Amino acid sequence: MTDYLTFNRANWDERAPAHAASEDYGYRKFVADPAHLSGVVTFDRPLLGDVSGARGVHLQCHIGTDTLSLSRLGARMTGLDFSAPALEIARKLAAETGAEIDYHESDVYSAVDVLGAGRFDLVYTGIGAICWLPDIARWGQVVGGLLRPGGRLFIRDMHPMLGTLDETQPQITPRYPYFEQAEPLVFDEPGTYVDTDVAFENNRTHEWNHGLGQIVTSLLDAGLTLTRLVEHDSVPWNALPGFMTQNEATEEWRLTKDPQRLAASFTIEAVKQA
Repeated sequence: MTDYLTFNRANWDERAPAHAASEDYGYRKFVADPAHLSGVVTFDRPLLGDVSGARGVHLQCHIGTDTLSLSRLGARMTGLDFSAPALEIARKLAAETGAEIDYHESDVYSAVDVLGAGRFDLVYTGIGAICWLPDIARWGQVVGGLLRPGGRLFIRDMHPMLGTLDETQPQITPRYPYFEQAEPLVFDEPGTYVDTDVAFENNRTHEWNHGLGQIVTSLLDAGLTLTRLVEHDSVPWNALPGFMTQNEATEEWRLTKDPQRLAASFTIEAVKQA
């Protein structure tokens, strides 16, 4: 199982500079405009509410654009990611924008050992994160371990319904497991989800889908109380090319025809019991 970290880290290490250079992540917008927020956090904001003064940790923070956005909303942020090149960019972005953000290099499952137990008011994890983790029950224990009593989790991620679909077929077709499996889904695909001309060498990834019930149960078993579950018909990337249209105002993608057919992402909030 340690191989998944090797393959996935190599993939993310190589792609981090291309993501920072892409207009999709808006690195230059953050530097130029002190009020700029990422599209992901802008979408989350109505449900996220006021985070000013909260001590927050962003798990799987990548190059830190969402982390910086939360900092700009007033949270005292820490970022954690397993990719050293991604964190180098995140630290550079924080320095260029004058943000005080503490970044740590670690895989998710070691987060409590690295950051300490019960230190955070908010655990935030954004879109496209938990599919890289083999054991969602273990993830729930990490979330519970990081939060102080009364602290909350906020997660928006790809809906497992979307995760079952094969985007390479002429028609949308369920192909992959809805529920978490012991063995990973292994992909070997060039390119990435932003516009770039870079040709990558590390293209093999190991991924897992997690059923919505499994995600919720992992949090309940970790001593959290579910306070919100919302399903959305959109995601921030073109997950089904040829079948989705982007809303320019929200930067979200949804099915072009009858978008109510697909739960594309979800938001969960949960509070650690006192």
